[in-house]
Parts: sequence; C-alpha cells; structure tokens
Amino acid sequence: MVFVPGLGLDCREWNGVHRCLRDGAAGGEHRESVVVLPALGQRAPRGTELAVEALAERLTNRIRAVGREVLLVGHSAGCPVVVEAAVRCASVVGLVLVGPVTDPRAATWPRMISQWVRTAVHERSWEAPILLPQYTRTGLGSMARGMNAVRRFRTDLALAHTSVPVAIVRGARDRIARYDWCRRLADAAGGPASVTSVPGAGHMVPLTHPQALAAAIRTMKEIKQ
Repeated sequence: MVFVPGLGLDCREWNGVHRCLRDGAAGGEHRESVVVLPALGQRAPRGTELAVEALAERLTNRIRAVGREVLLVGHSAGCPVVVEAAVRCASVVGLVLVGPVTDPRAATWPRMISQWVRTAVHERSWEAPILLPQYTRTGLGSMARGMNAVRRFRTDLALAHTSVPVAIVRGARDRIARYDWCRRLADAAGGPASVTSVPGAGHMVPLTHPQALAAAIRTMKEIKQ
C-alpha cells in the first residue's frame, strides 16, 4: 500500500491507521509506505509545479520504483493525485479516497473557506498539536499554492478513466467531502465504487477514526485478493 497525505500533512497523518493495520495483520505481516509530495508533506519553493498532473507523475515514478501492484490511499487534496496516478499507472489495483476533493461547486476560495469553517467546528481540539507541526513543516505558502493548483481539478472526470475498485470514506460531519459529492464520485468511477460515512467524524478521519479507515482498507485488500 502507498499512502499520500492531505494538504500540508505528512507521514504522521497515517500513524494511527498504520498501527491499526499492523494490529490486524495476520502474523504481523504488513507493508506500507507514505509518499510525501510538494505541498502534501513537503515544502514547495516558488516555481515548483504543483498541478495535480505533475504531482501524479512524481507519485507514479515512485510506484514504478516499488515494482509491484499497489493499493493507493489518499486523503483530501491527496485524492486527486492518487486518482490521476491510477489513470497513468497500471500497477495501481485499487483506490481508497478519504475525504476527497475537489467538488466543482466549491472551486472558489470563498466556497472552500466556507466549507472548511463549517467542518472545523466538528473537529477535536486535541488534533491541533498533531496538525500544527505538520503544517509548519510544509509551510502555509506551500499549502496555499498547492490548494490553488488543485482546486479546479475534476476528480470526477479523472475517475471515469479508471477501472479499479474505489472505496470512498468520509466523515459524516464533513462539509468539504459532502455525501452528495462523494456519491457523485462513486457514480463517475469506471470500476466498482462504494461510499462509507464514518459517524461522528469530520474531515480528519485518519486522525480521529483510524480503526474505521483501516477496516475500509482491509476490505479493499480482500476484494483484490
């Protein structure tokens, strides 16, 4: 499995999910890797190409270096990147999209900020000490440029060019990855797709509900076996 963080986040976003997966792995056997990319865990100096297609090409190069079939797991702004990588790379055999963006109805900055504010009230205060060091490492400038590059990407259109199974996981209180948008993504997918809403969760499902996400990943792995 290969994991791609959300905007501004890094490997630490997935720690809880990895623990849950390892705890549930038969005989303790489990392999995972996290690929951080510019604005998605790495600082992006001015002039860095941050278009989804460019980030997907970076990811695809890493996948090819792995030399085996992979399940891609992306969160938030990482979702368009893993979808585009699946379009480009035959080694991708499944997708898990967690809180996926970008709903074309919320491509403007005012709409995105409104969605974020309405979702943030449902997050937990204990998340801040975990998120802030990651945001600081990536840098607010990198994050802003990254979101500006990704906000108009049509994830739904890209999914139509894939044929792999897709599991979409969202928080029931997420106003960024709303249910109707996630259902639209599932309907657009070229392969079998499902939508799961995690009760009580906001946008940061990998942090707040790692067990639920690990369960969705295990189900996807069973489908591929």
